Order: sequence, then structure tokens, then C-alpha cells
Amino acid sequence: MGSHTAAVRVFVAVDLSAEVAEVVSNVARPALRSVRWTTPEQWHVTLRFLGEVGPEELAGAHGLFAALDTVPASLADHGEGPVEAVLGPVVGWFPGRQVLQIPVEGLDALASAVRQATATWGSPPGRFFRAHLTVARTRGRAKGPAGLAGAPIAARWAVPDLILYSSVAGPEGSRYQVVHRVALPSRGET
Repeated sequence: MGSHTAAVRVFVAVDLSAEVAEVVSNVARPALRSVRWTTPEQWHVTLRFLGEVGPEELAGAHGLFAALDTVPASLADHGEGPVEAVLGPVVGWFPGRQVLQIPVEGLDALASAVRQATATWGSPPGRFFRAHLTVARTRGRAKGPAGLAGAPIAARWAVPDLILYSSVAGPEGSRYQVVHRVALPSRGET
């Protein structure tokens, strides 16, 4: 997948609920020249990064859409019901202190189903999955201030759908656009 004309990055993710986004918005965000904070429009939990595609490839990605549409049935086939994500327990840096994130639990089965459904699309699926919400990145190669880590945070939400996003980089961070959405089972569905 790739093109020399206006390639965009694509990935599969889940969004936060409005209530969880409100909890995240309460994380302290000191104005630091070395740190770029993500915005609520950028908050999501990536399940699989697919890589860069050209506009023509994205427009003709109906096979990818169909593959993603199989995920709910795959979850059901493996005895997985509604998906509930759990945010927390603390804000922390990934090793190297360049990405400040909040861990997210409860998405492993969904991420596995997405990896299986999209195995022939994009970049090879990674062997390692660590669900998280990125809240800040350092600029350049700087290490982030250790004191930004450690704030307690906890929230949970029912995940209503998975989303294929396109991403275009910009000076204030990436801008995302929904390309395809797949509804997931909710509580009370059989």
C-alpha cells in the first residue's frame, strides 16, 4: 500500500465515550515547550495501524471494509460479548519518555479480531499490542518531564463500534477522518 500523491495513514481504532473524554480532559496539561498535548479530537485507542495509502487505494478499499465488517461475528464466534474498555490506573510514559499515555484494558480480543480480519491489508500486523490513549508527545527527541507521569485516572466505557480512520499530519498534530465504522454488539443484544 502506498502512493506518491497525497498518501494518508490509516488505522483501526475505538473512540472514547463523552464521559471518559471528560475524565481525560481533567489531566493536568502544563504549558511546556518540549511537550505537544493531544486534543479531544485526537483521542482514540488504536487497535491496528495499517500504514500509508494513496487516495485511489482508500477510495477502493471496499474489501477492507468487508473484512472489518466480519469482526463482530468473529467476536461472537469466540464467545466474546459486548466490549468494555477500562482506562487507567495512572498516566505514564512509555520507555524513552517521549509518549505520555494512559493504559487501556479490555480490548485484546477486539484487537485480535481486527488483526485477523485485516491480516492481508497494509503493514504486517505487529506481534505486540498495548492498548493506550496518547495524551502527549515530546517535540523532537527530548525526554518528557518525569513529573507528568503518575497521576491516577480511572474510567470505563462500553465500546459501541470500531472505526477505520485516515490521518493527515499537520503542525498541531494529526487530523483524523472516519472512513468506515462497524457497530459492535451492545449490552442487551443476543
